[in-house]
Amino acid sequence: MLSGGPAMKRRDNQLRLRRFRVDELQRRLGTLEAIEADLGRKFADLEETVARERQRANDTDLGRLAFPSFLKAMDSRRENLKATLNEIERERVQARAEFALAGQELKSVELAVEQEARRAAELPLQRSRMRLGDIALARQLRKQALRQI
Repeated sequence: MLSGGPAMKRRDNQLRLRRFRVDELQRRLGTLEAIEADLGRKFADLEETVARERQRANDTDLGRLAFPSFLKAMDSRRENLKATLNEIERERVQARAEFALAGQELKSVELAVEQEARRAAELPLQRSRMRLGDIALARQLRKQALRQI
């Protein structure tokens, strides 16, 4: 990182914190997407199980009697999965918005650090130009003074 005064160190700390926040939100998004995909698979498995059991229930009298209870339990499970999927989707949308905002904040701090570094790099050049200007002015004043004598 760049070395400098307290303002530069403060900027560096802000930069590290912003990067950490972006990384944290990216991990959270990945986790939420993985959970969502897993729940989607479980939902699809549930639907396949219901279809398979429906087919089996038609094969026996006992199956036809037991299937409504099974179906009721599976409907309850389906509703729970849907509710969980909806909650995960809501969290994912919120996390994506937070991630976008954190990315913008990181970018603005990065730009500020770059500008500060550019100004710090230009400072010695500006100082040498000022010295050269002072030297040129002093020479000019000496020449004028010599002409007046």
